[in-house]
Amino acid sequence: MDDQHCTFGLWYDFRNPARWPRTFTDFYTQSLEQITWAESRGIESVWLTEHHFMTDGYTPSPFVLAAAIGARTASMRIGTNLIVSPLHNPIRLAEDAATLSLLTGGRFDLGVGQGYWQPEFAAFGRDLRNRPSLLEEGIDLIRRAWSGEPAEFHGKRYDFPALPVTPQPEVIPQLLVGAMAEPAIERAARIADGYLSTQNAHHAMYLDALDRVGRSREEGRIYAGQWAVVADDPEREWARIGEHALYQINGYIEMGAFGPPESTPTFATPQDLVEGGAFTLWDVDTAVTELTALLVSRPQIKDVHFWAQLPGEPVDSGSARIELLTSKVIPRVRAALAAGQEVSV
Repeated sequence: MDDQHCTFGLWYDFRNPARWPRTFTDFYTQSLEQITWAESRGIESVWLTEHHFMTDGYTPSPFVLAAAIGARTASMRIGTNLIVSPLHNPIRLAEDAATLSLLTGGRFDLGVGQGYWQPEFAAFGRDLRNRPSLLEEGIDLIRRAWSGEPAEFHGKRYDFPALPVTPQPEVIPQLLVGAMAEPAIERAARIADGYLSTQNAHHAMYLDALDRVGRSREEGRIYAGQWAVVADDPEREWARIGEHALYQINGYIEMGAFGPPESTPTFATPQDLVEGGAFTLWDVDTAVTELTALLVSRPQIKDVHFWAQLPGEPVDSGSARIELLTSKVIPRVRAALAAGQEVSV
């Protein structure tokens, strides 16, 4: 893949709330069919996220889904945005990611983050206070595992003997880190191959952090998860799907994604989400303008991805927006970027 080429992709959490009933079997089947169809439409990446013990089935098994996607696709990049790595044994993460890289011909990228939901940490015997060291030592161990050079590891959180981790990936996956708080973003700038962002809010903070840790901001890599709904008539679309978005965002707030849940208020209505900036509504022209401006101002962005559909929303409903993205938005953004590049040469 050309390093200057920004890919456009889809984001999946596989949440299936009882409020909008359907079987998981049907949901998984339809979603995998959607992904293979989206690749044929020009979608170039798919991103999978992770949580555990969620009543709506928020996927706890992104690696299994990534393998299924890899078997059904030919060129699409597959990544995690993100795995809650402190919950996992890092050697197992290294093994699973290496296997996925081999299965997909090097199309897999491993994105991790430190997590925030207390019940997960308690259930897996981890302490939330140890998240930074669990994340950092875990990434160190994963890199060592992929290096092919067995060495003992003795850290604050992990001890491992000098055993080989096999099979080795023939293409080393990128190790990406997601973060929203400034100390975590600086950690990502220091130890990651790239930064997983959300809502485009922290790009400047990441680039500034690269300067502070002695890395070139020009070599920064941003993978930008979008919270935008693109439709011919976005207000009408929002009237139809806004309750799904409200369910999604309030669920994250209640888990502690945006700060202590006891002191972070939830949103009352879908309109409050838009007014608060949690979601953006774009028609086609606005989407083209906003995405082009984003990519021109931040050449470090290597991928932009959108939620394929919101929790409980029918898969076909999400596919209608994907069709609009691939037919009316992405081609115009690419043309505008190409024209700008020609002018600047």
